[in-house]
Amino acid sequence: METLLLKLVLTPLLIGLVSLAGRRWGPAVSGWLVGLPLTSGPVALFLALDQGTAFAARAAVGILAGAIAQVAFCLAYSRLAFRLSWQLTVPLSCGMYFAVVAALVEVTPPLLPLYVAVIALLAVTVALMPRRKPAATVVSRPAPWWDVPGRMLVATSFVVTLTELAPVLGPHLSGLLAPFPIYATVLGAFTHRSEGAAAAARLLRGVMLGLFSFATFFAVVAALVTRAGIAAAFVSAAVAAVALQGLSLRAARG
Repeated sequence: METLLLKLVLTPLLIGLVSLAGRRWGPAVSGWLVGLPLTSGPVALFLALDQGTAFAARAAVGILAGAIAQVAFCLAYSRLAFRLSWQLTVPLSCGMYFAVVAALVEVTPPLLPLYVAVIALLAVTVALMPRRKPAATVVSRPAPWWDVPGRMLVATSFVVTLTELAPVLGPHLSGLLAPFPIYATVLGAFTHRSEGAAAAARLLRGVMLGLFSFATFFAVVAALVTRAGIAAAFVSAAVAAVALQGLSLRAARG
């Protein structure tokens, strides 16, 4: 009961704060913030509390592998957005995410090689992201009143559902599904519709830059949670992720 209450308070609080900050500083920084482990971080924490540290460590490795699927989503969306409407780009990009997840279900690489591979893949993919400037004629539309509450509701529902299903899915599959880009999808589609493909690509490049700290967060959790305990692992992971996120801010704002 206490864990459920924590899920219902912590998740929407994180999403609400980050959503308001992203709205203040624009699509690139908004995407950079979305790259943080806003849903998968709470998922990993609640799995550690509910299922134990060994389960959480394996799930953290799965989440780190799931970052590869996030990369595929971001690259696919940023490329397709210049050719297709958001109504077609969204399902095709999500399909790319699940195709990569399906390919990784039976793959459980060691932590260190996996982390190095994810960081290298991110570095290469960021360089491949489109960098066209938004058209001067595009007029940004204000977000609807329900935008932030809707994000909070969707995130909380996702975290609660996935953590409840985790014993059935197992740690690896739970981890692979945890990074599903809920907010990259919502924000990407909204930005694509209201400001055009170039603005959506800029947002998703911000997401990619945020994934460097995302990957670091879960690498630290996977390495420490069974050895140092839940509190020490997640605090250490948060410190490492925030430090790396600060280094990527200049690139996101540029």
